[in-house]
Amino acid sequence: MKKAGFLMDPNALDLQHVSVVGAGSWGTALASLLAEKSQTVTLWCREAEVARGINETRVNPLFVSEHALPSNIRATTRLQDVARNPLLVVVVPAQFTRPLLESLRPIVRSDCVFISASKGIDVETLQLISDLYRQVFGQAGLERTCFLSGPSFARDVLAGLPTAVALAGFRDELLQRLQHYCSNSFFRIYRTDDVVGLELGGALKNVIALGAGISDGLGFGHSARAALITRGLAEMIRLGGAMGALPSTFAGLSGLGDLLLTATSENSRNRSVGYRIGRGESLEKIHIGAGEVAEGVRTAQAVYHLARKHAIDMPIANAVYEILHENRPPRSVVSDLMQRDLKGESR
Repeated sequence: MKKAGFLMDPNALDLQHVSVVGAGSWGTALASLLAEKSQTVTLWCREAEVARGINETRVNPLFVSEHALPSNIRATTRLQDVARNPLLVVVVPAQFTRPLLESLRPIVRSDCVFISASKGIDVETLQLISDLYRQVFGQAGLERTCFLSGPSFARDVLAGLPTAVALAGFRDELLQRLQHYCSNSFFRIYRTDDVVGLELGGALKNVIALGAGISDGLGFGHSARAALITRGLAEMIRLGGAMGALPSTFAGLSGLGDLLLTATSENSRNRSVGYRIGRGESLEKIHIGAGEVAEGVRTAQAVYHLARKHAIDMPIANAVYEILHENRPPRSVVSDLMQRDLKGESR
């Protein structure tokens, strides 16, 4: 684990007052989880009605209204309110991460620690979320940031169902401190120093899950879905290797674990969007009135360009891109996939 550039003792980190930035379903679930360990959790909400609902009725009225929230969660729409705490858990869509970090930079503490729970790739720059933290907060700020990913649905965590995820970072002392702080009797965290692998797993699995949903929507059955998931994982490993990730990371929670959950569950937004496309709906129609983002739709664009940049063969990810962003008929794309030149499985 790297040590240079770190400016604080993780054991001195005060975790009695923490913040969560983003009050979608996952941000709300993490706020509820942390409220068990801290005196207060300040939760930043983009929507005033969400902040009002949480403070007045103890529920998030837009995203998870069926779950009551702990009384020590205080919701706000002011970034200044969350910036004062020593730990910020950032849970916003990937495409909103850069402007949010830019807004936080002048107001957060100089020793602030971050946990990024966002999954995706910046479409404009093809950068990972960790690259954005480095650009905004410098190397020292990046080393005070850890990255959370793995197979986890917000409603499962809010219901106290057993869940295991991974936390990646550059400093083992900080990882251990946050690992113990965030874990409890039903939420278990494993740690890793493969930040790139963890981030890519969390982003790429959404694209493959869209493909699995399209396959299901077309009625291709379980055999086709199993093949798509397996070959999709091979593509994830291929791109990860080109970008410096460890192949073993993709066999773990943030790779295969998250891929299986997202590509097979009816509760997955990405699979659900893919399923509706497979059934003949347009992406524009699906997005009308959508409450939360299916990150894979934008990530498919980034992955398509990353594959070209690194000269990596990713036929499934490319197929998803063509269906979503070039309006190619799904059945025609699948036909092309199945009739490609035959090759060895390891290639």
